[in-house]
Amino acid sequence: MLELRPGCECCDKDLPPQAEDARICSFECTFCAECATNVLHGACPNCGGELVPRPRRPATKLANHPPSSKRVCNPECGKQN
Repeated sequence: MLELRPGCECCDKDLPPQAEDARICSFECTFCAECATNVLHGACPNCGGELVPRPRRPATKLANHPPSSKRVCNPECGKQN
């Protein structure tokens, strides 16, 4: 099950479970669409994987399957590319 991490790993923008602009790689590294496109150019800086839209969990399922509360942020991520 996806963790649904709460924020962009580059800019720390909030990305709640219903966020339409969340992007993830196959390891669930999470970024906002703006960072994924304009800073990272569609590639995860951690693994090199493709960044794709993160699926949204139905609100009715969030109570039993809550999103992660652990934030990961590396403001230097865009400087690695």
